Amino acid sequence: MRFRYLGNSGLKISEIIYGNWLTHGSQVENDTAHACVRAALDNGITSFDTADVYANGRAEEVLGEALAGERRESLEVFTKVYWPTGPKGPNDTGLSRKHVLESIDGSLRRLRMDYVDLYQAHRYDVETPLEETMQAFADVVRAGKALYIGVSEWPADRIREAHAMARSLGIQLISSQPQYSMLWRVIEPEVIPACEDLGVSQIVWSPMAGGMLTGKYLPGQQPPAGSRAADEKGGQKAMAGWMRDDVLGAVQRLRPIAEGLGCTMGQLAIAWVLANPNVAGAIVGASRPGQVAENVAASGLVLDEATLGAVDAAIGHVVTDDPAKVAVPEARVA
Repeated sequence: MRFRYLGNSGLKISEIIYGNWLTHGSQVENDTAHACVRAALDNGITSFDTADVYANGRAEEVLGEALAGERRESLEVFTKVYWPTGPKGPNDTGLSRKHVLESIDGSLRRLRMDYVDLYQAHRYDVETPLEETMQAFADVVRAGKALYIGVSEWPADRIREAHAMARSLGIQLISSQPQYSMLWRVIEPEVIPACEDLGVSQIVWSPMAGGMLTGKYLPGQQPPAGSRAADEKGGQKAMAGWMRDDVLGAVQRLRPIAEGLGCTMGQLAIAWVLANPNVAGAIVGASRPGQVAENVAASGLVLDEATLGAVDAAIGHVVTDDPAKVAVPEARVA
């Protein structure tokens, strides 16, 4: 496992980060979830990402249970706040002072920890003054409940505003957590340049585009049984935008590139996002322990310019890179 600095800070994280968005507390049994976390630790992963909204708090609980007994100082644990949680009342959502301060306490209780290394605003809240949100985050940091702060799916201009305000409050905003993959590059035109200027790193989610870049989906064929694209409970809808024959065919042209490197297509996809110098880590999930070891094998896989060019030649015509598709702040619904 290789490690990278997170933003312009002294915090190092594993470049492969274990995330439990779609698994813990929902899709997999607790025993399997614990085994996946154990596999992550055994394979050198020290950084773990979760959020209070995942399975309405249950994902944090399962992660806390799985990490119990581990040396806390040897881990980097990230969580988030914004989306509705609990009974989803009018103050159970957003980035108000009330919700931020109550949510960090709830997250720490579920995680069985005294602090998190990184506390992230899961979306931008247009209904709360940014000054109020940043003051609440500053109070969280000063109380020792979080060491650093970050954002997730914020556009470039909002990141600049928040970063400036954080500096004025004496705290460090060091990370941005967007979706990023070979196929989804909307952060490249604006978010990444802004973050490079500010000393903010990306910790990216869905580096394999929801499994699309593993190559398991074939043009003209139904999704494999048990795959995300075959899941009528939500995965099918989330994957619908990718399930076009032009995309599926383009992805298959990545297969010989991966074979030439002696890696899987999934490992190639993870290595591709890590090739961007502004990316500090790639978040991967797992529904079984074996997937963890396979993903970790992407750490240290260096792609040269010829390989990066071959990737663009294979799939460049189906890439989404419109900066207008970065998550747009909108009124929240309690």
